[in-house]
Amino acid sequence: MEPASIARFREYLKIETVHPKPDYENCTKYLERQAKEIGLEFNVVECGPGIPTVIMTWKGTDPTLESIVLNSHTDVVPVFEEFWDYPPFSAERVPTGDGDFKIYARGSQDMKIVGSCYLEAIRNLKAAGKTPTRNVHLTFVPDEEIGGVYGMKMFLETEFFKNMNVGFALDEGIANPGPELYAFYAERVGNQVKFTTHGTTGHGSQFIKDTAISKLMAIGNELLAYRDVEEAKLISQYGEVTQENLGEVTTVNMNIVNGGVQANVVPESFSAVFDIRVTPSQDIREFNVWLKSIAEKHGADFENMSEVYDGAFTDISSENKYWMAVCDVVKSKGLKTINAIFPAATDSRYLRRAGIPAIGISPLRNIPVLLHVHNEYVTESLFFEGVDFYTDLIQRLAEL
Repeated sequence: MEPASIARFREYLKIETVHPKPDYENCTKYLERQAKEIGLEFNVVECGPGIPTVIMTWKGTDPTLESIVLNSHTDVVPVFEEFWDYPPFSAERVPTGDGDFKIYARGSQDMKIVGSCYLEAIRNLKAAGKTPTRNVHLTFVPDEEIGGVYGMKMFLETEFFKNMNVGFALDEGIANPGPELYAFYAERVGNQVKFTTHGTTGHGSQFIKDTAISKLMAIGNELLAYRDVEEAKLISQYGEVTQENLGEVTTVNMNIVNGGVQANVVPESFSAVFDIRVTPSQDIREFNVWLKSIAEKHGADFENMSEVYDGAFTDISSENKYWMAVCDVVKSKGLKTINAIFPAATDSRYLRRAGIPAIGISPLRNIPVLLHVHNEYVTESLFFEGVDFYTDLIQRLAEL
């Protein structure tokens, strides 16, 4: 017989909150039903039309204390259904042969499992008669997968959020094929830039000097040489590049190239967009000065396509009581964490920039990393392990 908590999780997974048109309406209705069943205050704040941030609140006995936020995002990335073994929004429950089940669905790892575990953990705590000391807020935010502008970023600017008086937040982590839990205390800064070069035009049969493409290739070669140096740092220090150490360096990838009018015409201009992820220990403004100097050297236009901001860290020393509570609960479960800088981006960047300490952690271990790929799945045993983990962690954080 399917456990009730699994049925609720699978119902959440079946809601197609997939870009470019996420079904936020039915998602909000589902979350409202969960809040009513559990006995949590329920609110919705829209920072854009039809783009809801859902907030559930478990009231504490001393609401003057700083509150705890349990954050997760409701949206998921697009799918290529032809490459899936099961329909990606069927939440198919497939036996593994050892008494466990795999649940296949887009969003199962990224990150509806975390939001569902929060809900089941609080359901268990309330059923056991527990009451938190601090207010505990569950935030289900939209649009994280497309930058979070109308989600966490703008929500932080609302009076509703300011009145929440947040002192600490939990957010998403990432799966680990090994036995440890990843705990992310910072993340790299996205820095997408565009170079546009200009040069001499002419017939494609000639040796034409100072062409736009030759200048763009020179810029690309310089940036890719920098990329090689950064990769070599990790290989020299660790022997290989892993998710554990990737955030310690800056990566560069040329992802879009545009130019040309027809095959026999040397074009006047070419452009390239680079996706650069800057490690938070690096001064991003100094880094962009260097990028601009490369553009100037080759007579290119330079455009920064991303918001420029400093990377932020959450203190993971013994001075941070919230972090120490996380460590204590992890240890009590016989587990260990890998403390790392998240290599990509999550909503935690907005929280940390607002001065709120945040840790990204997920209960996914001994499982392949399947976010954004085909046949994304989690196991029921990991779901139950996650509920148990968050039950203890939420209670501990709320009682500090």
